[in-house]
Amino acid sequence: MNHIDRIQKSILPQREKLASHSMYASLEDMEDVKTFMEWHVFAVWDFMSLLKSLQRKLTCVEVPWIPAKNAKLGRFINEIVHGEESDINEMGEPKSHFEMYLDAMEECGADTSRIQLFLKKLRGGDSVKLALEKIKAPKSVQDFVNGTFEIIKGGKPHEIASAFTFGREDIIPDMFIGILKEAEAKGQGWPKLKYYFERHIELDGDEHGPLSLEMVQELCGNDTVKWQQAEYTANKCLDLRIALWNGVAKSIDGELVK
Repeated sequence: MNHIDRIQKSILPQREKLASHSMYASLEDMEDVKTFMEWHVFAVWDFMSLLKSLQRKLTCVEVPWIPAKNAKLGRFINEIVHGEESDINEMGEPKSHFEMYLDAMEECGADTSRIQLFLKKLRGGDSVKLALEKIKAPKSVQDFVNGTFEIIKGGKPHEIASAFTFGREDIIPDMFIGILKEAEAKGQGWPKLKYYFERHIELDGDEHGPLSLEMVQELCGNDTVKWQQAEYTANKCLDLRIALWNGVAKSIDGELVK
């Protein structure tokens, strides 16, 4: 068994918990999807922070420019950045996936005020942790994002790459596409949201997923300790994702204030 297969076997229980999580069963209509998006948008945002952290580690983004130590890794991450930070939306306009997600939230009437206030606090100089506290983000959102930034602050590229590659959600896009089709049948069209999910499926399956796995392989190489750390990070991230989904499920069921 190779190292990648070992990590995937290690995280299988968490993956199965995510795939069968009660949160998905709670998503019965667009109102539930809106609630989901108001929580999930923070995970979409911090995914971009993982990505940019990797770009800083694996390429040169400073002046004067100096060639990266590993051009292969630089190419991997730059290709992913290109697709995530400057993709083309359904109108043919360049936009990041995070911005597409915000557009989709606004289109379907989800509340973007909390994430927008969060960004405002960051622009004003607040730390991520303080900004989350100031906007009174739900505890599981704070735990999830703070957990991501602990990994980023740790500064180990192989751990950041593991979080990026293995810690992403299985959002079961087919379920969301099904809800959107039901809404369309009732005369409610959400083209921006539908496009986001379809693009998410396309890029993850065809391009970014395989590139991410190659990146982890390249960063860990033959170093047993690095592979152990990558495995630990993957498990930690998925535990935080499960906790986030627990919070979303409770919010949808009315047990938590959004």
